[in-house]
Amino acid sequence: MRSIGEMARDSGLSVSALRFYDRAGVLVPAWVDPVSGYRWYGPEQCEEARLLTRLRRAGMPLPDIRLVLAGWSGADTDLVRKLLQAHLRRLELGLSDARSEFSAVRALLEGREKPMTSLRTAAVQLTVPAAELAAALDAVRFAAGADPELPMLGGVLFDIEGEALRVVATDRYRMAVAQAHATGHDGAREQVIVPAPLADAMRALLSGEDGGGPVQLSVDGDRVTLEAGDRQASGQRLDHDFPDYRRLVRLPAGRRAVVDVPAFREALETGPVRTSETPGPDGTPCDLSVLRPAPDGTVTVCDGEGDADDQNHVAVNREFLLDALAAGARDRLVLEFGAPTAPLAVRRPDAEDTFSLLMPVRLEN
Repeated sequence: MRSIGEMARDSGLSVSALRFYDRAGVLVPAWVDPVSGYRWYGPEQCEEARLLTRLRRAGMPLPDIRLVLAGWSGADTDLVRKLLQAHLRRLELGLSDARSEFSAVRALLEGREKPMTSLRTAAVQLTVPAAELAAALDAVRFAAGADPELPMLGGVLFDIEGEALRVVATDRYRMAVAQAHATGHDGAREQVIVPAPLADAMRALLSGEDGGGPVQLSVDGDRVTLEAGDRQASGQRLDHDFPDYRRLVRLPAGRRAVVDVPAFREALETGPVRTSETPGPDGTPCDLSVLRPAPDGTVTVCDGEGDADDQNHVAVNREFLLDALAAGARDRLVLEFGAPTAPLAVRRPDAEDTFSLLMPVRLEN
């Protein structure tokens, strides 16, 4: 017999995933201690857990997986083969439909694209308080993408317009926006994607700026440079266009809850979790925290059991929420809830132009 920890180690499923599949009736432990509640698994269940992992990666729904596991060890494997074939047909039909729709979208895109008529030649120079730029980078860096298939998200956007420098990062699942004051630029709006390693080098440069004096940011063609006294961090900008983040942050007003960050972090780290049915950015199920905002402005961490359609519950990636709380850099932050399908906003009460957005995750019963 294996404990749940040993089963997680040997099967590749997380402990929270094993608990989820137990509650879902997909992989039920061979024995549960009636006193302690500890789960114990039989030797043959490790193979079942590995099979479950493969089927979930292939996108098979849980009802079918239940039947596959039920028929896996039987003498008659006809049902298992038919379920696998049926799911493969669904995937092939879905892929065919997706290819057709993508072809139509590409045709529309090609009709909108215009050839580049000139290289970037405009030089931009501006002055930014070091402390403000450092705080802005700290507030958004956690949300930068790392997917090589989406290189335009693999850095930090510097959006320069008038006397504002907006700093933005997103990996699709979360977005962070911060702002710093800038002087010296009165030209057209300029957007520069700074690669993540260069953004980190800039942040390291700012760490040595005692007193938060001004630093100079310049963009000359494809090169972006940050100068602090006689030191500088410089490199090539990413040659991509960043998505129009302004459209993504226009959220309808929602319910607000002010949280004490240390206490809320503890509630997240020790409270109940659910396991996402949808793989996270790394392709594996992630731990979810289910939040319930109350009319009195408080928010609780609950298990969300049996409440997949409850409009008062919002489920988010717990790790992402903890990152957003750390990036908020305040002892009190504002959580803004819209519909369960709308992003959760994490805002500073004293600077609402610095905030994070987290995409919710659908709960599955």
